[in-house]
Amino acid sequence: MDSASQTDQVDFWFDPKCPFAWLTSRWILEVEKVRDVKVKWHLMSLIYLNKDKDIDPDYRAMLADGWLCLRVLQAAADQYGPETTLPLYTALGERIHLSQEPIGRELIEGALTDAGMSVDLAEAMNDSSYDAAIIESHHRGMDPVGEDVGTPTIHVNGVAFFGPVITKTPRGEEAGRMWDGAKLLASYPYFFELKRSRTSALDFS
Repeated sequence: MDSASQTDQVDFWFDPKCPFAWLTSRWILEVEKVRDVKVKWHLMSLIYLNKDKDIDPDYRAMLADGWLCLRVLQAAADQYGPETTLPLYTALGERIHLSQEPIGRELIEGALTDAGMSVDLAEAMNDSSYDAAIIESHHRGMDPVGEDVGTPTIHVNGVAFFGPVITKTPRGEEAGRMWDGAKLLASYPYFFELKRSRTSALDFS
């Protein structure tokens, strides 16, 4: 098979609290519709990433409930397999980012129901025994990228980078064209950064 026609492997690391990861995750799902791409989903933790950093107190307070959804995602993957990660992430994200529901048992149980899973998995939200697996996943995703990044973090055919950071999800062929550019930059071994100031508000439509 010609290498140009081979399926691209994308490994996507996310924290369900992050609105930027949410928008980028919806983009890569669009890309799967228009390009030969296979996505695997992995957990990272913003609260763990920032545990020893000097960050704004308000931001640290916002991260305080960061383990709850992650633990439930990990418990679901442990019990039912990694294929549960995307549908549960989608159910959680729709409530967190689209409906702006506060993170807690009610949101998590509702998301589990939406994803067709047992609400008993909500018991994992306060079980720190899941944290080690989440941290291991976090390091697999984040260590190849470096310390001064967050989520979304994507590995494209084994090449790791932070982003793309977007404020609105492109659809259809527009998503595909953005993928073509991201893949091209990721394939160049001496490319490291392309950035500009964010001037538009988040748009979840």
